[in-house]
Amino acid sequence: MQRKARGVLSRKYKIFEVERFATDLKLLARHRKATLEEKLIEYVYPQLKNEPHFGPNIKRLRDWHPPTWRYRVGDWRFFYIIDEETKVVSMVAAAHRKEAYRKNR
Repeated sequence: MQRKARGVLSRKYKIFEVERFATDLKLLARHRKATLEEKLIEYVYPQLKNEPHFGPNIKRLRDWHPPTWRYRVGDWRFFYIIDEETKVVSMVAAAHRKEAYRKNR
């Protein structure tokens, strides 16, 4: 689906979940799993499909290679990378905030 916006041809991004992300979701607070999946579908994915770089809960992480972004939902963090060439947002990890930024994760 392409449309012209402000004289520039724009195209929405596609969302791709890597295996690690799917595994992380299964392990996240099992009693909250349904709520987190609902938030992903209703809020996170629509935002990332339209504009994965900017938003109230989006932040680019410093000194992460490849360049990585995070989306915050309450105490939970969802990490992703953006491929500008193919317009794909790859969801790579999910974690509780107290464990999200540990180096040995």
